[in-house]
Amino acid sequence: QVQLVESGGGSVQAGGSLRLSCVASEATSYMGWFRQVPGKEREGVAGICRADMVTYAPFVKGRFTISRDNARKTLYLQMNSLKPEDTGMYYCAIGYADSWSRLIPGDYPYWGQGTQVTVSS
Repeated sequence: QVQLVESGGGSVQAGGSLRLSCVASEATSYMGWFRQVPGKEREGVAGICRADMVTYAPFVKGRFTISRDNARKTLYLQMNSLKPEDTGMYYCAIGYADSWSRLIPGDYPYWGQGTQVTVSS
């Protein structure tokens, strides 16, 4: 079974930046970033497909960029202009060809363990 390992989380002040990474144990085609805070449902942040088409949640509003390095089997999420409401556990996941762009957690069967992002005001 494919394994995903996230890294790059940390604590930053509002307006700061972080770059998250997710290394996969094998090549993947459809991937996404999600986040979750305690007491709330997990929500989609960004997704990318094999052809490097991307999709973002509305709240990203140009602040985040998803990308991938296929040779390194690594997915990235560059997060700029971070806000306190961006605080949460960030997960990468593998999705399917017919549903990846909807950024619905239930459409993604494989998940990493997550990396914590904390943004202070």
